[in-house]
Amino acid sequence: MDYEKNDIIDLKKRLKDFALRIVRMAGSLPKDRIADVFARQIVRSGTSVAANYRAACKARSKAEFIAKLGIVEEEADETVFWIELATEANLVKTEKIELLLQEGKEICAIVTSSRKTAKRKPAEK
Repeated sequence: MDYEKNDIIDLKKRLKDFALRIVRMAGSLPKDRIADVFARQIVRSGTSVAANYRAACKARSKAEFIAKLGIVEEEADETVFWIELATEANLVKTEKIELLLQEGKEICAIVTSSRKTAKRKPAEK
């Protein structure tokens, strides 16, 4: 059980760090109407990943935990989408956010796997 708690603490920190990196990246976007839309969307979804994971960790039931992980998964995927779109729209250089994009994709994979595992495991008594 301690191992699982440490994993949760590590993922919480990783997601919070991701959210901070997203905020910094959004702040570095050009200052115009289009970039402002991107910045708001990226910040909203990118910070939501960490916030909703924290909420999932406080879930009152297995079903609630799985549902909240589903939200985390959706928000992580949306963040990846906005990062990719910002790059393709030439709002940010690929090499500047390559690692951030990779982290977003890894987070998507981790959360997807966690949700699938949680669905398969029987509820704790």
